[in-house]
This record gives sequence, structure tokens and C-alpha cells, in this order.
Amino acid sequence: MNPPPVSLEGLQFGYGERLLLRGIDLQVRQGEVLALMGGSGSGKTTLLRLIGGQVKPVAGRVCVQGEDVATLGRSGLFRLRRGMGVLFQQGALFTDLSVFDNVAFPLREHTHLPESMIRDLVLLKLEAVGLRGSAALMPAEVSGGMARRVALARAIALDPPLLMFDEPFAGLDPISLGTIAQLIRSFNDALGATSIVVTHDVPETFSIADRICLLADGRIVALGTPAELRASSDPLVIQFLGGRREGPVRFHQPAPALAQDLGLPS
Repeated sequence: MNPPPVSLEGLQFGYGERLLLRGIDLQVRQGEVLALMGGSGSGKTTLLRLIGGQVKPVAGRVCVQGEDVATLGRSGLFRLRRGMGVLFQQGALFTDLSVFDNVAFPLREHTHLPESMIRDLVLLKLEAVGLRGSAALMPAEVSGGMARRVALARAIALDPPLLMFDEPFAGLDPISLGTIAQLIRSFNDALGATSIVVTHDVPETFSIADRICLLADGRIVALGTPAELRASSDPLVIQFLGGRREGPVRFHQPAPALAQDLGLPS
């Protein structure tokens, strides 16, 4: 049997004595779109960085295609990352490169293809995101939603088996948001890839994800299909999905009585 695309085993990560992730066990299934959700600071983006090898765990293992990421040297990480397509927060396009050259960058960096073939591949990727007509434009000349589609075309330029998206919906209008969500789902299926999506957007994420992994306090507190999470009776799941102010995650942080802090009589 082939190993899972991503496997996290007893994963712990933190800074000094402060643990951000505490004993994460998770297997990402081949071909699925897995959404990582949770409050700010729950460790979602850190998980992507651990999978990509930017940081190493304090304990436990991060395995990608059966390889322990933390044990790989420079060349091993470089080889592994060729099989990863990443869409960073806000797209992170190269501002001094055109739309065409942004998408061509990974092809020129990681392959020895002739420029004529690179041209054809870039135009095909831009066509897939509806932006072939914008190939000559600079990033400053396209809208935020278009820039995110360019970044998506760049992420799939090498047809990677693993796709990772860090807040792909942030700051988008409803039309662009829905477009990006459906492109993530369609590219995942067309490429036979596996996708991990870090996001806070519940409606769009639930419409495309196979499973949702909800993180809180450095742990997985819920894992299942969108239908299973909607049916959950867990107060934390209910609070998160409903966007409720009151619940296990408190609005007011522990503090002395206000009158005491203000020096007023109780």
C-alpha cells in the first residue's frame, strides 16, 4: 500500500516552553480536500510550515509520501518541495514579474523544458483560471481576485501531487471567493492531487471540502465531513461554526473585577 500523502504522528511544536501544537495525529487521504480550521493562533499555518519543512517539530513526525520531513537534508527538501504547490496568503506574486512570468517561474526554476514548451504550459494554466488574456499584465494591474487566480495557476504549474492553500479566500469579494473555492476543488480532482486548505471561511469551505479538521488549544478537537461537523453537539464546534461570541472560547479574558482595576468601591 502507498503511504498517505501526509501523516502527522504525535506532532508537537512550540517556541521555548510554549507549545503551539500538542500531540497532533492526522492522516491526510489521497485525493481529498482537507480543510484546517480554527481560531487565530490555533496553529493552522504552522502545520503547513511543518509539512513544507520550514520548521521542525519538537516531538513526533511529519511524513510526506512516507518520508520523514525533519530528517531530510537540503537536497531532499528541495526534491520533496517540487511535489508541493503552495498558494500563500494574499497570493505573494513577484511584483516585478508579469502574470505570465509569475506562472512560468516554477517551470523555469525546476525543469529544463524549452521555452516554447514553457510558453504553452503557462498559457494552458492561465486559460484554466480564466486569465490567458491577462498574461502580459503586471501584478499591480490586476484585481485582488485576479491576483489570487494567478497565484493558483503558479501553484499548479508543475502539476504537483500535494497542494497547500494558506487563507486562499482572505479579502476576496463573494464572486472571487466562490471562484477560487471551485477552482481549488476542480484542480484537485483534475490533477488527482491532495489538497490542504487553511481557512476561516465556513460556507465556501464546507461546499468543497471532503473533511474538516478543527484545531483549538493546539489540539484536534473535531475531525469529520462537513455534515458530521454540522451535526456535532460539541459546544466548541457549535460556537465556531455559528460564529458565536460566547462559548468555550471566551470573549472576556480572565481579569480582576473592573471596579477593582479602576480603583472604585466594589
